[in-house]
Amino acid sequence: MADSQLSAAACPPHVPSHPMANPGYGKRSASHQHPRTATDFRHLPPREAAVAAYVDRLPDGADISVKTLAKVLPYGQCALRTALNNLQRAGHLRRGSEHVIGSGSAHWVTRTFFSRTPRDDAWWAAFTRGDTPPEQQRKTRSRAFVLLAALGRTAPALSLSATGCAALEPYVTVWFDRGATEAQLLHALTDGLPVPVHHAAALVRSRLTAKMPPERVAPSAPRAVLRVLECAKCGAPGRAEALPGGECGLCRGEHVPVPSGSRGIPAGEVRGRMAQVRAAMGPRPARSRT
Repeated sequence: MADSQLSAAACPPHVPSHPMANPGYGKRSASHQHPRTATDFRHLPPREAAVAAYVDRLPDGADISVKTLAKVLPYGQCALRTALNNLQRAGHLRRGSEHVIGSGSAHWVTRTFFSRTPRDDAWWAAFTRGDTPPEQQRKTRSRAFVLLAALGRTAPALSLSATGCAALEPYVTVWFDRGATEAQLLHALTDGLPVPVHHAAALVRSRLTAKMPPERVAPSAPRAVLRVLECAKCGAPGRAEALPGGECGLCRGEHVPVPSGSRGIPAGEVRGRMAQVRAAMGPRPARSRT
C-alpha cells in the first residue's frame, strides 16, 4: 500500500516541498539519460521502484540523504538505506565527490549522482572521466535479458541488477535455444526458494546451470522409400521406366530383345514362368488397390 501511495505521489514532474541540500551538495543528474517513460523502473522491486521514481523527479541539488528521505517517504531510514544501496547495484546511483570548477581552491563536495537509465560499471567509470558519449537510442534488450530484468516482479527476492542480468543472459539464451518457455524458466528459478535469499544472482546462476534442459535431439533422417511397381496385367515386377502406363512391354505387345547367348523364353510361357516364381516366393498378403 505504501508503494502504491508513493508511486501516485511521485507522478507530478516537480516536488517543490522537498528540502534542498546545502549549496553545491545533493542530487546531481547523470548526463545523456533517455527520456522519461512510464516503464523506467519496472525491473526493480516495488520499494526500490517507488524510491527511484520519487528521486528521479527531484531537481538537482535536492537533499536525498537517508535522514531527509525518511521524513517525506513512508519508509524508515534502514529501509531507505537498503533501497538506495539496491539502486546503486542496479546501476541507477553512484556516490562520490566532485571538484568545484572555478573555485580557485581544491574544494570538493559530496555528490549523489542519479541516472534514470541503468548504467553498468564501465559507463560510470567513463562518467567520472567526463568522456561518456551521447546515446542516440535505447539499446534493444534480448528476450533473455527482459525475463531476468522482470524476475523481481515474480519473486522479489530474486531482483537482479543490470550487471547481473547481463552476466546471466547467456545462460537463459541457452535455455531458449533448447526449447524452454518463459513459464518453464520462471518455474525453475522461483519454485521452492530458500528464506532468506542471500545472493540472488548466485542462486539464479546455480539453478540455470543445474536445471539446464538437454540439447534438442536432431530428428532422424527419414528412411529411404522402398517400392517396386508391377505390371497391371501379368504382375511382373519392374522399374517404373519399364512400365509406362502400368504395363510391361510384353503385355503391351512390344518385342523384347533377348541378349545374345541367352536362351529366350517363348512369349506363351512367360505368364506360366512368372506364376511359378510367385508361387516359390510364398503366399503374398492380400492388399487393396487404390
